[in-house]
Amino acid sequence: MGTVTEPFAIQGPNTTAVLRRCNYMLSTYTAGTNETPSQPIRSCSRQLTLRSNFLWTLIGNVFYAACQWGILVALAKLGTPQMVGEFALALAITAPIVIGSGLSLRGLQATDALSQYLFGDYLSLRLLTTGAAGLVIVAIVWFSGYGWHTAAIILIVGLAKGFESVSDIFYGLLQQHERMDRIALSMIIKGLLSLAAVTSAIYLGGDLLLGVCGLTAGWALMLVFYDVPSGGRMLQTASDPEPPTVGLCSRVTRLVQPRWRPRALVTLTLLALPVGIVMTLISFNSNIPRYFIEHHLGTRELGIFAALAYPLAAGTTVVGALGQSATPRLARHYADGDYRAFSSLIRKLLCLGLAIGVGGILLIWLAGRPILLLLYQPEYANHTDVFLWLGISAGISYAASLLGYGMTAARYLRAQLPVSLIAILVTVAGCAFLVPRHQLSGAAIAMILAAICQVVGSTAVILHALPRQEVE
Repeated sequence: MGTVTEPFAIQGPNTTAVLRRCNYMLSTYTAGTNETPSQPIRSCSRQLTLRSNFLWTLIGNVFYAACQWGILVALAKLGTPQMVGEFALALAITAPIVIGSGLSLRGLQATDALSQYLFGDYLSLRLLTTGAAGLVIVAIVWFSGYGWHTAAIILIVGLAKGFESVSDIFYGLLQQHERMDRIALSMIIKGLLSLAAVTSAIYLGGDLLLGVCGLTAGWALMLVFYDVPSGGRMLQTASDPEPPTVGLCSRVTRLVQPRWRPRALVTLTLLALPVGIVMTLISFNSNIPRYFIEHHLGTRELGIFAALAYPLAAGTTVVGALGQSATPRLARHYADGDYRAFSSLIRKLLCLGLAIGVGGILLIWLAGRPILLLLYQPEYANHTDVFLWLGISAGISYAASLLGYGMTAARYLRAQLPVSLIAILVTVAGCAFLVPRHQLSGAAIAMILAAICQVVGSTAVILHALPRQEVE
């Protein structure tokens, strides 16, 4: 399991698969530089099974999310809702910009089953867009009018997100070769460093600024001393399964360098831009309620809302692990013309996502207040109704997220744009109407309405991507 088929291998008497492969290879040749079409990715190390990759992804994501959640709990227990609100505000401002600038290159890289672009192309484009994102964040902070302390927190969190974005492109390389275990180890170490840095700073100094400085330093160290060497070893093994011992370090260093090929960068940007816009809109959509809450209710209420929403990241983590593990296989099924296997895997993912969502809703309904009392201060537990609305929103969003992985795997990139735009319009309209009237509950209900719209639109795109006989 996990091996990639040859470019023109036919999975049964499927003429569509042959045509799809030929067109894909032709687009590879015309979209690249003067080089000949790339060969499909070769197994550069022992690839793991889908189950193993899912388990490793789940372990890494759950551990990382638990550490991030631990940061929020530390802020709530040792600090104040105002402090939680400042941290949530920094993430709400920086996340859409950095995520959008990333152009979802990791997803494109992981589904690049025929190696249409080289790793250096992805890395160079990510470096350029991350630098541009940093400039945008600086401009926003400059004209925002925030106090120096809040502004400094936002800028440093933006820098941390920049390091995370570069690490993400190395994760895409490992995901492409189905070695999610290496990604998981990186996330586990990074999560521990983040939690230790922020908790220590809050406990000893009582200052969030010191905590985010430590978090940023930890992410930078992980990028330099683990992610880059890990990606280099992967590329080295792919190019030479039995590398010489002499000069190995310098060869690995050359392999992880960016490739500044203008034509390849332009074509890759044009390919990735629709998904990048979509990812920006998705991230922006998830943060719109926070902007309205901060504007109408203040930073303190924003901190409470963020604390209530974060436990639901446990389900998001599992869903993300499912999607990331299955994306390369979904892409190969679709590229091979094996639509039956593609749709079957999508249905299995949706069933798992539905089970996770329903389980979370039932848990909140039965024990929402005790959970909040255990995690936070009593003032947070007074909002169990908001907690339940957020749980419903999260359950619907799980399905939308899994459908999004399917659309990316099928290379239906531009079609995701109108779906995201409609969801944003619904969120803005819902928050504008409901937040002033129903406060935090109104924000959560607006998220539910937007999630429903996204599921409906994404389902329509997936059905359109499949031949009629596979839908019936």
